Amino acid sequence: MSDNEWPRQLPAPDHGDWSEAPQSRGRVMLAAVLVITVLLVAGGVAWRLMSNGTSTPVAQPSAAPVPSATPTVTPCPDPELTVAVAPEMAPVISEAAAELKPEGQRCSSIVVRAEEPGVTADAKDQPDVWVPSSSVWLRVAADKKHVFQTSGATLAWSPIVLAAPPALADQYAKDGKTAWTTLIKAVTEERVPVVTMPDPLITTTGLLSVHGIQAAAALTTKDPGIAQLRALTLRSRLTEADADPTSLIVEMGRQTDPGAAAFDVGVFPVVEQQVTAYQKAAPKVPLSAAVPVDGQVEADYPFAVRKGVKTRLVEQLRAAISKPDLAAAGFRTEPTAGGARLPESAKAMLTPAKQWAQFQTLAFQVLLLIDNSGSMNEKIGAGADTKASLLRESGASAAELFNEETTIGMWYFGAAGATDPAHTEVVPFGPITAGAGGKPRRQALGEAIGSYQPRANAGTPLYQSVLDGMDTMRKQAQDGRPSVLVVLTDGADGGTRFSMTNQEFLRRLDAGLDPARPVQIFAVGYGPDANLKALQDMAKATGGQAIAARNPADLASAMAKAFLATRTTP
Repeated sequence: MSDNEWPRQLPAPDHGDWSEAPQSRGRVMLAAVLVITVLLVAGGVAWRLMSNGTSTPVAQPSAAPVPSATPTVTPCPDPELTVAVAPEMAPVISEAAAELKPEGQRCSSIVVRAEEPGVTADAKDQPDVWVPSSSVWLRVAADKKHVFQTSGATLAWSPIVLAAPPALADQYAKDGKTAWTTLIKAVTEERVPVVTMPDPLITTTGLLSVHGIQAAAALTTKDPGIAQLRALTLRSRLTEADADPTSLIVEMGRQTDPGAAAFDVGVFPVVEQQVTAYQKAAPKVPLSAAVPVDGQVEADYPFAVRKGVKTRLVEQLRAAISKPDLAAAGFRTEPTAGGARLPESAKAMLTPAKQWAQFQTLAFQVLLLIDNSGSMNEKIGAGADTKASLLRESGASAAELFNEETTIGMWYFGAAGATDPAHTEVVPFGPITAGAGGKPRRQALGEAIGSYQPRANAGTPLYQSVLDGMDTMRKQAQDGRPSVLVVLTDGADGGTRFSMTNQEFLRRLDAGLDPARPVQIFAVGYGPDANLKALQDMAKATGGQAIAARNPADLASAMAKAFLATRTTP
């Protein structure tokens, strides 16, 4: 069975020549874990109090006690070295720091704080030494003018795994292996009830997972826009997008029923080391975990020193961190082959992470208006693709984006005859989880887009369809449920009995606006002939956004941008 087969026991870390470490070391490590748990709860205050020895000393016997005398406590000097460490690595670093405390001295010269890397990177007061869970954070800090230089080789590695109670393993595994794409499919088919992820702007697990998901989606299609739509499908279905990895492990430890754990905790990414440590504690409900085969990413732990910090204690601490201790704690002491290559720049990593973190999971009301005029049958370049075929492919991916709280409907607009209406209802407006035409509305939406066929010789009643759509959405308005009109067109208003000037349209649009029942327009101008100016005017009037897809091959990317625009905080 390969490393990625499912279910499987996680591979034992490479202990090298130190596999026979004394059992006393394990007890020390357990004590360190307990200490760091206190640290996490108390925000580092407990450690500082312990290291400074500010507890009241025990009174010694005296031949002539003086009842009114107050014991004198000599305060500890400021620490010589401050160290920030990724939470899962903190017990190892704390133990190494404790070994450097001179015998008989009650004050520690080193203060260790367990901290997610995103917190450290944003902190005003930077530590002297930093052990983040990815070298990426050093580049992020450098962009913020916090410069750290690595000292020696990387301490350890730990790949990101997808973890879940065993009851869920078969629901998102394929051929005995796990993958980001099989998880996305399982979520869209509602076979996995709960999926959570950490904040990618705070945690390494979240940051690397976003990169892994996008890398996996890119393997499924040559169209980067469709790949982005597929990655966003998972984001739109997350139960929680800023979960704390440590808290998830703690919650798993409280579980006693494997079935209940599937709904209470569900599927989540985490570093392998945390799963290894969890399994060693012999929990009542174990975790099944494996590295995704289609987007393998790995945490690495550099030992970095802030620029300008020079002290012998730094070198001593670096030397005190041993490979046997790291391996015993569940880390890998060599990198894993086959991982996805990370971008060199911090911006390239953070841009998708910011989109992911700022994405709003709201109960939207959405009406899709899709151009059904004859020009959508035009071919793209010398190939067999047409605007319509690209829309069918992109639209099928877009249909999966909307979360379970969405209320949605879809119209086609286009008129070929003198008596034709401006638009036709294709999927009636209603909850996406409810039925439409004898089938779930999401399925009806996907099938309608998949069979989309524009009408030959049909004109484009764009303005009238938008006005009617706005009126319909105002009637559907509900408090706390943002209303959005999404318009996709490849042309300009004209060729039908509904034609009007842009000035007349804007006048009628403005007259119908109701601040108590706002409806935003998000428009995609598809191809070089789309009237982007008209789309920008209507979007601006309603507080929405217009997005250009001048090259029809970029339709999926434009749709992804429109979807993000409706869901992203300013």
